[in-house]
Amino acid sequence: MRIDKKITGIAFAAIAAGGYVQAQEKLPNIVFVLADDMGIGDLGCYGQTKIKTPNIDKLAENGLLFTHHYSGSTVSAPSRCCLLTGKHTGHAYVRGNKGQQTPNGSFDLALPKTETTVAEILKKKGYKTMCVGKWGLGGPGTEGSPINKGFDYFFGYLSQSAAHRYYPDYLYENEKKVMLNGKVYSHFMIMEKGLDFIRKNSDSPFFAYFAVTPPHADLDYPDLSQYEDAFPEKPYINNKATGFKTQMKPKAAYASMVSEVDKNVGQIIDLLKEKGLWENTIFIFSSDNGVHCVGGHEPDFFDSNGPFRGYKRDLYEGGIRAPFIVNWPEVIKEKRSTDNISAFWDFLPTVAEIVGADVPEGVDGISYLPVLKGADKNPKQHEYIYYEFYEQGGKQSIMKDGWKLVRLNMSKPGKMVEELYNLNNDPDESENIIASNPEKAKELRQLAKEARTDSKLFSWKPKKHKKK
Repeated sequence: MRIDKKITGIAFAAIAAGGYVQAQEKLPNIVFVLADDMGIGDLGCYGQTKIKTPNIDKLAENGLLFTHHYSGSTVSAPSRCCLLTGKHTGHAYVRGNKGQQTPNGSFDLALPKTETTVAEILKKKGYKTMCVGKWGLGGPGTEGSPINKGFDYFFGYLSQSAAHRYYPDYLYENEKKVMLNGKVYSHFMIMEKGLDFIRKNSDSPFFAYFAVTPPHADLDYPDLSQYEDAFPEKPYINNKATGFKTQMKPKAAYASMVSEVDKNVGQIIDLLKEKGLWENTIFIFSSDNGVHCVGGHEPDFFDSNGPFRGYKRDLYEGGIRAPFIVNWPEVIKEKRSTDNISAFWDFLPTVAEIVGADVPEGVDGISYLPVLKGADKNPKQHEYIYYEFYEQGGKQSIMKDGWKLVRLNMSKPGKMVEELYNLNNDPDESENIIASNPEKAKELRQLAKEARTDSKLFSWKPKKHKKK
């Protein structure tokens, strides 16, 4: 068989894997839009009725909707670490929101050189790479700065705490401060920078990671007219110098922020179509964790967590079950939904298989490319879905075959609580059945022990105070 010299080794590997990539220049573009603290129930395609999300709903109408997809964690930094490095929180370097002092100030714990990101893999395959929005995995001058972790371009918030404010004093362009003096609604500028990256790099394969900040609190949006009189409002008043800002119409603000993200999805799609890139683009939409309930937001009013129990910072399904929609016109030809269990740590191996790259050692994820290509179930399934969390007394959960063990107060051994649920019969985790299933709890307890490695940076053990 004669092989055209123009077909590279990478293309040949891709052809062998599935026949979708025919030459280097045909590698698919990858766009990942990650909302911040948006609940699975906030989208029309997952049942929302009060907030309008027509563009995301259309994305699902023409693509693949996942009903059993899990975020990386129940808060931002570890969730993003899991997404980009392919490891769950039992093995990930960043397992919680944790600060770090640097010569340039206080920032989030930085990813080290030893951790390989999706962007680094794609960059080696000739992709142009971008992240705009919220980073949260290392400040300027650290090994974890986005430009040191495979991204050609970054614009937005390097620090998570700064991202609580939508009118910041400055944002970062790569590692340089861009002064805004509190006069610019940050999200609008972040989106424009991301769209401009696509315009400038439309002649090469690219990875555009839109890690946008809405609808994370502050509940702050400059134009509430779409929802201003739509809901009964309870003003959120904050008279303190710290914390989330006062918002007189928090429901209208939250709905406006969700609809803004939906509008952004439409803007990106329109640009991709204008540039003739849509057919060869993998477009993914998700959220980093469950819905928040701060700053005046009332998630129960909107049913933001859908049919599930819990919110952000919970390891119940409402804190970790994420919306996940994939559109890839060249491969996904019609509307489908899947209950295949998948998670953020599957993104890296999926991308690696698509572009013909090796998967780094130690990765926990499983490629869901077979599901994208039409399989009802991935041939290879997760043995379990595992989480550990270091706030609110410390939490741990593990789910296998629908059985889920939740452990609370991990840092207080004498007060630790264990709960067992069967999600197959009780998806809203309303009935703790640990008393009647001690052997199942024992099995999951042992599996949770085996699912993790100890971390020097994250521990449930109480800190020992030196005697004076």
